Amino acid sequence: MVWMKCDACGHVFTDGYFTPEALNIMFKKTQPVQIPGSATAEGRGVWGPVVSMISQLRGWNYDGAWLDAGFGSGALVAVAVEFGYRAAGIDLREQSVNAMTAMGYEAYAASLGQIGQPGYFDVISMADVLEHTPFPGEELKHANRLLKTGGHLLVSTPNMDCVVWKLWDMANSNPYWSEMEHYHNFTRESLHALLRRNGFDPVRYEISSRYAACMDVVSVKK
Repeated sequence: MVWMKCDACGHVFTDGYFTPEALNIMFKKTQPVQIPGSATAEGRGVWGPVVSMISQLRGWNYDGAWLDAGFGSGALVAVAVEFGYRAAGIDLREQSVNAMTAMGYEAYAASLGQIGQPGYFDVISMADVLEHTPFPGEELKHANRLLKTGGHLLVSTPNMDCVVWKLWDMANSNPYWSEMEHYHNFTRESLHALLRRNGFDPVRYEISSRYAACMDVVSVKK
């Protein structure tokens, strides 16, 4: 893997990305922690405060349509439903989609660009999604199209400007530099700038409790 850095803005990204054929091979298998139903109690404990925080930003309103893009273990969808949201998830791993629907939740094998309901959703979450996409701005454009005006977007991604990342770099033990599925490494500033360029106003920054060195950023569609 070869990592590049933009001279103009300082953003860090990989030189090149996988072809659709390579991605199909990668997505045929699902990691144990990404299988719906795995670590349910832990996921509930992690996502409960996040859903509560976003609901607070919405005026303690739980009556809304929530889309979780790249739902992974499905814990966020389940927690959003528990709070009262009409929640659904999309993921490219058909094994995960089948497992999610078998549990009684709404799930589809699709990407954001394949969803055709402009202005339908009140909340969209993208946890560990943007760093996996070659062109994250395009994903944010899709999210903007799908959200209602004033709708909320949650983005969770590693933050290369936090102290954990810096300590890992000093010890030459940073696992994110060898993460095969990642194309981008964001800082809080670079993520905020990307969100603003694609029609969002960042309104909340949180330190993620899911993974070390990660951040949660909530934005509002302009």
